[in-house]
Amino acid sequence: MPDPTEQRDSHAALNRSAALASMAVAALLVCLKGWAAWSTGSSAMLGSLADTALDLVASLATLAGVWIAAQPEDSGHRFGHGKAEAMAAMFQVTLISISAFWLAAHAVQQFAAGTRTQAAESGIGVSLIAMAATLALLAWQRRVLRRTGNLAIAADHLHYQSDLLLNLAVIAALALDRFGGFALADPLFALAIAAWLARGAWLASQKATAQLMDAEWPEEKRRRFLAVIARHPRLRGVHDLRTRTSGDRDFAQFHVWVDPDMTVRDAHRVMDEIEQALKAGFPGVETIIHTDPEGHRDAGMAERDLLADP
Repeated sequence: MPDPTEQRDSHAALNRSAALASMAVAALLVCLKGWAAWSTGSSAMLGSLADTALDLVASLATLAGVWIAAQPEDSGHRFGHGKAEAMAAMFQVTLISISAFWLAAHAVQQFAAGTRTQAAESGIGVSLIAMAATLALLAWQRRVLRRTGNLAIAADHLHYQSDLLLNLAVIAALALDRFGGFALADPLFALAIAAWLARGAWLASQKATAQLMDAEWPEEKRRRFLAVIARHPRLRGVHDLRTRTSGDRDFAQFHVWVDPDMTVRDAHRVMDEIEQALKAGFPGVETIIHTDPEGHRDAGMAERDLLADP
């Protein structure tokens, strides 16, 4: 079984590498798209530039988030610093939302003014380079996410996925406007990009909000967790299971029923055996187990036996 501390250190290094790669790609694309937006006068390209500039700021927030989240627990943060990931993700969501609103406003302004794009070839070339760089970054982020599941990296990954469609939209807008004579293509595609960014912000906010609000684990994961507990032959029941996630760390606490005549030594041995089984099935999970004599009811606690429920 892998050592949890070594595993966390490995995950932290991978997360940092993904955040640094994101910053490098964003910095490159800001320079290229800045030149392309100036030379073409395209709203769609300007929106792509704004999105990439925000990507760079968001990547800085991601790097800060994964660095803070990787810090060990201390006297002031006994559950670690994992929620820094969710905070970084929410910061990204805010930036994406601002970008979407600003782009939609600019597209409406361009639509009203009836301006056209210029030098479409340079804009298309920059967009193709941006797509190639984005695909390379996404491939590395996917590899990191398979190992770590980092929330801030996941939000960054979602944003760069939308960048692929964004760059395709820029290419289509420039081609239709410049070569197809469709004057409304650029502002219409810019509005579509703004709507896509707003949707991405909403989706990215869901997991971050769940962590910040200490949402319970998904039901399927809770069932698997209870199934591991239920395997112990001396257990009489489980109730008041509470779970939450902070960064890449899971926490669970629950009450168990045992034989009322069991000695403290035997009860302690049973709890140790349950904890070992849970660590094997859920590496890195931190558990708090409260032992009750069978049938005991604590005021304010759920009374139903979770192992007896369908």
